[in-house]
Amino acid sequence: MTTQIFQASTLYGVATLATALDSGCFRPADRRILLVCNNATTPETTPGLDEMPGFERLRERFDNVLSYNETIFPFHPGGWSPRQDDLPLWERFLRHEWQLGDDDVELAVESIQVNPSLGIAQIFTGAPVTVYADGLMSYGPTRNKIDPLVGTRVDRVLHLDLVPGLKPLLLTEFGVPAEIVPTPAITKVLAELVASGDALPEIEEPALLLGQYLSALGILSDDEEEDLHVRMLKGAAGLGHDKVVFKPHPSAPARFTRSLEKEAEKLGVELTVLDTPVLAEVLYQRMRPALVVGCFSTALLTASALYGLPVAQVGTELLLERLTPYENSNRVPVTIVHALLPELGDRTAVTEQRRSMDVGALGALVRAVGFAMQPKILPGLREETERYLSKNLSERTLRYFKRKRLTSLALPGGLPAQLSFIPRNATVRRMARKARNLRRAVRR
Repeated sequence: MTTQIFQASTLYGVATLATALDSGCFRPADRRILLVCNNATTPETTPGLDEMPGFERLRERFDNVLSYNETIFPFHPGGWSPRQDDLPLWERFLRHEWQLGDDDVELAVESIQVNPSLGIAQIFTGAPVTVYADGLMSYGPTRNKIDPLVGTRVDRVLHLDLVPGLKPLLLTEFGVPAEIVPTPAITKVLAELVASGDALPEIEEPALLLGQYLSALGILSDDEEEDLHVRMLKGAAGLGHDKVVFKPHPSAPARFTRSLEKEAEKLGVELTVLDTPVLAEVLYQRMRPALVVGCFSTALLTASALYGLPVAQVGTELLLERLTPYENSNRVPVTIVHALLPELGDRTAVTEQRRSMDVGALGALVRAVGFAMQPKILPGLREETERYLSKNLSERTLRYFKRKRLTSLALPGGLPAQLSFIPRNATVRRMARKARNLRRAVRR
């Protein structure tokens, strides 16, 4: 007997798994279990993905639906990991609780480098693992160094073809091949979820603004995030859109929308704020937005790659500067969106949907950024990165790197050895801050 366990924490992840199953990406099994993980800070007060509209349409692909939260309670899925000595005990416990018996187990998990995916893979020692990715992070390097006992068991990375021609860096240190989930199949599965938006207002071809709640990640302050949303609204209005729909992040505070409503009144824009928890892809199908605006949301790429909708990005330049540490796993998604999609303030680029960079150049950039982020995980990319920086480093491409990072890795573009004292000199740093603040004030 073979049991396949599919771990998921988002409805979009379940849709990706359903597509992979429909497309024959997984071999036949005697039983298929969907293991639901609620990774919210307080999962007790936050609805799980199995309570979201549209889940029942996807549920039929699985024989059982189990809650990982209930199984390991009172531990939190994202904060708990089994001790090495306890792994056999936990496997015995889970086999009993989930009625696995002596079945051969195969795993399909999300982010293998962190819990709960990592913990599940460690518990089922020896089980083959498929990693599936529904977002842009798969194009970046593995976030943490993974134990070879886990990494060598991963047989492939299943991913959506959000940037056709761009290959994921995730788990390439173990030689794991990437496999694309067919695009026509994912749009077919997402079409099944259209009915989950029956409660949505009937609006045709609005400008759709995507909120991300970046202040919760410590990337922006609350005021800066409010300002980002207002910039989205002003930019859409400046392009002639008088009907605007804002899809806030489910966890974002209500006050984020109040500032938008006030600005909409000033601009004479008809603003609709959605309070129905549906996927952005449901909105794409029901409303056919005339423009989709966001920061670096994966939904920008699904709008463009899956539905052919016009898109525009805003705020990515600030994020490239703000993301810390340099190896922050959001860096590659921000880099891709900034390098690929038109900036909202550039009317011509948005109208023509002009891409700033072709996929070949983007791939070389992403690999160089990936090495700079994780040089110990991807040491084989050093020579390639040196060649890239030697030929392509300019004011335009330098924004994707940091002088300090290039210096510490002895890469082209870093500070010369005789000037290496500068980053540690308090006086020089103070003067640099003053100059930077003055430059920002002049720009305003």
